[in-house]
Amino acid sequence: MEIGIEDEIVDMSMVPPSSSSMKIVRSSGFGHIGPNNEFMSKDAYLRNRCSEIDIEVEDSSLNQNGPLPIFLKFEDVEFKVRNSQASSNMKTMVSKAATPNTMEEDRYKKILKGITGNIGPGEILALMGPSGSGKTTLLRVVGGRLLDNVKGKITYNDVKYTPAVKRRIGFVTQEDILFPQLTVEETLIFSAFLRLPTTMNKQQKYAKVEKTLKELGLERCRHTKIGGVSGGERKRTSIGYEILVDPSLLLLDEPTSGLDSTSANKLLVTLQGLAKAGRTLITTIHQPSSRIFHMFDKLLLISEGYPIYYGTARETMEYFSSLRFSPEIAMNPAEFLLDMATGEVNDISVPTDIFHDQESAHDSSKAVIKYLQLKYKTLLEPIAKENQRGVNIPEHLQVAIQVKKEWTLSWLDQFFILSRRTFKARSKDYFDKLRIFQAIGVAFLLGLFWWKSSINTEAQLRDQVGLAFYICIFWTSTCIFAAVYVFPFEKYFLIKERKADMYRLSVYYVCSTLCDMVAHVLYPTIFLIILYFMAGFKRTVGCFFLTLFVVLLIAITSQGAGELFGAAVMNIKRSGMVATLVLMLFLLTGGYYVQHIPKFMLWLKYISFMYYGFRLLLKVQYSGDELFDCEGRWGCRPLQTSPTFGTVNLKGGLKEVWVMVAMAICFRLLAYFCLRRKIDV
Repeated sequence: MEIGIEDEIVDMSMVPPSSSSMKIVRSSGFGHIGPNNEFMSKDAYLRNRCSEIDIEVEDSSLNQNGPLPIFLKFEDVEFKVRNSQASSNMKTMVSKAATPNTMEEDRYKKILKGITGNIGPGEILALMGPSGSGKTTLLRVVGGRLLDNVKGKITYNDVKYTPAVKRRIGFVTQEDILFPQLTVEETLIFSAFLRLPTTMNKQQKYAKVEKTLKELGLERCRHTKIGGVSGGERKRTSIGYEILVDPSLLLLDEPTSGLDSTSANKLLVTLQGLAKAGRTLITTIHQPSSRIFHMFDKLLLISEGYPIYYGTARETMEYFSSLRFSPEIAMNPAEFLLDMATGEVNDISVPTDIFHDQESAHDSSKAVIKYLQLKYKTLLEPIAKENQRGVNIPEHLQVAIQVKKEWTLSWLDQFFILSRRTFKARSKDYFDKLRIFQAIGVAFLLGLFWWKSSINTEAQLRDQVGLAFYICIFWTSTCIFAAVYVFPFEKYFLIKERKADMYRLSVYYVCSTLCDMVAHVLYPTIFLIILYFMAGFKRTVGCFFLTLFVVLLIAITSQGAGELFGAAVMNIKRSGMVATLVLMLFLLTGGYYVQHIPKFMLWLKYISFMYYGFRLLLKVQYSGDELFDCEGRWGCRPLQTSPTFGTVNLKGGLKEVWVMVAMAICFRLLAYFCLRRKIDV
């Protein structure tokens, strides 16, 4: 594979020689339409075509305040995905005499099939084509998001992709992945504080956010939550999220998708301004309006993974006219180009020699696409490759792009900023009215059912022990299901921000588990304060706080188990199913429903933290020497002799504490490693 990871240059100054800078000189294009409004011929078009990017070195210093200029080149880029194993086996069985090449084709499906192009600072390259043509795949390949199964040569200032290059690329996905609970301003502020360098002080970072809000026209909605802004404002916030750190290469996937024509036009005007500031922009776009189409500098038209046009956007119609394709009615250029890419030639005049045989006449779409691919291969591709090889990148730009950008913040700084954002984004869930009502309501309900319960008789003792087990069940299930969905819900946020190297994964995990622990400590505490004295448990300060400690230990251990299930599965539906099955297993082995488990199933109770939590709660609440059932037939007897405690030794308790603490830690360590494996960026 051509796209590799090279050694990074760490100790190297980014300051370029003072005598060097660069300027982009564009070609004059295809020429003009003749006096009789006739398009020039194919030969005339080729004679007038010249180099599309030339870099001139002048005697002026490089702008240190702007982004580092990036000249992106990609040549003969191919990408393939693996077919399903069953389909591959079936094809191999059907064709027993299959050649190695045929078997390779059976195993893989090509998405991109030899695409060449280049783009420099100050320019916008539009990737157009019908759905499924490979636009987004190409965008992800040049952005370094797809590295496996890629062939071809991709360079950034004549340097291959490295982690150093990665931090100079901004990627705006088609879906706006933003926290809906944060306002527009808060979203940009947290991004700025996490990503901008430590050389900038607090005021400078706020000023950068303010400048970005003004540039993108977001001042009016700055205090509106993301969940309440319009589609255009949300898209501009996503762009602002990326340009805060001055990316040299900005990639956008369908930025106008879902926007009306006015909002889309405003967005493209904004993108033009970003490009003029020295950035290199590439965007996929499906079917832009005529006004938007003419805002693009370059266009790459893709059909079924093959390029059928690459060049300046304003000259596309002239190129296809030189091939004798022209609309018979007034038509949006983008609509015409999509018809070309799909082979649909209704209301379009076409060369008659395309349909030279009966098969071509029968399937006109395939014939048109095949003809355009052939013409691109013979006419445009050689010129594109020749121009690309003629672009010389100044040496200081090649050196500068290899400088490794270290983490902008220390671990602790990232922790403090990210914990504030995490708490703010989840605070609505933490203090949800229904959640508060659940804790208080269930506590009162249980208190009424077990009002002033006692242990005077065996039946009363059994009832109170049942309450203790229900407390274990309630907080185990509540905390597991509160934690199991956290990582699956935030999966896409995490992937996006990790790909942008915003923070360390360990910082995210610690912030997540500690912030969530606030709710897992607060609600059990409120619950127990209400229930403890209503239900008639031991009225001593020491016993109350020990009981609270045990309940909190159960809640925190359950939270760790929920995080583990969520991180291991990373699917909302499946993680809930796994949590349900494991919870049922814990209930059965908890020591209340089944006290005498068969030997071959005995090992299950030792991996159930509910088993240890329930035993610990009993040891805290009851003493083996305490007398009960004094009015019974046999007179007073110690609690330890009760059948209820037949399998529980009420002495000690430290063993259970250490086991549960170890489980809480192990669950979290395993959850972190599962998260690192799943979020592999």
